[in-house]
Amino acid sequence: MTHPAYGVLRPVTPIASVLLENNPSAMTLEGTNSWVLRAPGSASHVVVDPGYEDPDHLRALAGVAPVSLILLTHHHADHAEGAPWLAERVDAPVRAFDPSLCLGAEPLVGGEVVSAAGLELEVLHTPGHTEDSVTLRIRQDGTELALTGDTVLGRGTTILSDLGDYLRSLRTLIELPAGTLGLPGHGPELPDLRATAREYLAHREQRLDQVRAALAELGADATPRQVVELVYADVDKALWVPAEYSVRAQLDYLRETG
Repeated sequence: MTHPAYGVLRPVTPIASVLLENNPSAMTLEGTNSWVLRAPGSASHVVVDPGYEDPDHLRALAGVAPVSLILLTHHHADHAEGAPWLAERVDAPVRAFDPSLCLGAEPLVGGEVVSAAGLELEVLHTPGHTEDSVTLRIRQDGTELALTGDTVLGRGTTILSDLGDYLRSLRTLIELPAGTLGLPGHGPELPDLRATAREYLAHREQRLDQVRAALAELGADATPRQVVELVYADVDKALWVPAEYSVRAQLDYLRETG
């Protein structure tokens, strides 16, 4: 699915539109997806992940005012840094799982339902990319949506901090109904988030097998870099540094689980 020009609010469903930030990179793909949500007929909006403190992007987001709430899927700067700037301009509170990111409101809690802009957003705590990662699930008029932040991307795989947590989070997403539309923090929409989560889980299990094989060849004390050079030999070397984070999480997981 083709992204629009930067700064153009693109409707995706009757309740969700996306504004793409001009911060493309190997890590952010085309850029950060800032999501603007509201039920039909609602006068206010919810903004999810306003991105970096990028005045042009944030001014475009502020243009959808009134905004009743700003939500963050996790603490990384490409999702959360601009939240205080936007909150001040639109006079809206900020909520996140990490209390240090909140402004004028309480932290998000896994399992709670947030009511705003005519919507009910269920908070799923889905750690693994970061400890504070959440997925926001919306059921509206027979439509199922889930905003995944970086837990599931629109293309490619995400960097991990804790593999055990991440595998559990994928299993949580696999329990969503078939056809749930995934709205990721980077990349295009996912027509069936449950199917994508299954693919992610299979990919992680395959990588674990490759890391096990690498350890058998290199020795149990192999460093993440040594494993990356063997397992990711066919991957662009520009991605080897972020790959080390995921390999470190895999090695920790294997050593903890035996």
